[in-house]
Amino acid sequence: MELIRSIHNLRPKHRGCVATIGKFDGVHLGHKQILNQVKTIAKALGLPSLVILFEPHPAEFFVADKAPARLNPLATKLEYLAQQQIDRVLCLSFNSKLSQMSSTQFISELLVDKLAVAHFVVGDDFRFGRGRDGNFALLKEQGKKLGFGVENTVTFKLDGERVSSTKLRQLLANNDFQQAALIAGRPFTIKGRVMQGQQLARTFGAPTANIKITKYNTPLHGVYAVSVKTAAGEYLEGVANIGKRPTVSGVKPVLEVHIFDFSGDIYGQKLLVEFKQFLRAEQKFADLDQLKQAILNDIEVAKNYFATLNQ
Repeated sequence: MELIRSIHNLRPKHRGCVATIGKFDGVHLGHKQILNQVKTIAKALGLPSLVILFEPHPAEFFVADKAPARLNPLATKLEYLAQQQIDRVLCLSFNSKLSQMSSTQFISELLVDKLAVAHFVVGDDFRFGRGRDGNFALLKEQGKKLGFGVENTVTFKLDGERVSSTKLRQLLANNDFQQAALIAGRPFTIKGRVMQGQQLARTFGAPTANIKITKYNTPLHGVYAVSVKTAAGEYLEGVANIGKRPTVSGVKPVLEVHIFDFSGDIYGQKLLVEFKQFLRAEQKFADLDQLKQAILNDIEVAKNYFATLNQ
């Protein structure tokens, strides 16, 4: 899969494609149906398939921390899109200039002049352009005028309910990991590189691998039983806290993972953390002794969870 970063990196060879556009947050079963729709048309026309993304998400640009929680950072999203055998991804920097582009400019300058889109697959509720004045009807109208087809995306339903990123966030917020995995098509995971932390938990006999998470909102907060896949492909069990660590006056969210009965050096390595069971909400303790007792108790509860699971 070819990643094209920004409009400025588009070349004449990128003209001619079947495209779709969206956040594709989570790359869930609903998204996969749209991608299959795009690939089917692209194959029929003998053209490459293209997904257009924005980074950051428009809502993150306009309302920052009040934007919906991200299901995946960009790197993970690109991995999932590559797995779906999409030919190209165009990642547009959503900035002041792009936010002021009119809907007709977006169509003429990007879709027609730069991409020469032959067919565009998009939801009929899609809005775009300055003031969100562009819509599906405008795309259809301009498509007829400028020579590209426009097609509505097919809604994917599971048990009669529409699959969406909003639904996936709700399930994760409710700690329903089983149902979330069903509509995502995979368990919910966070991948990240282990970085140097305060090593406070090490003094409690419970060393943690600290993983910096996306700077945007995450759908999970609290303490969880987790499984961990190491860079070597080994699967291990553990307990994790995802949050700002209020007891030690933390500011930025961090994922801290204690792997049971593990003493290897994994600094700098990437871990894949799968969330299995919610244990408790993150809280601020009166002192470090109370924090220590809570951590040790979390480890015990998580071990009991896995022991029951493995019976």
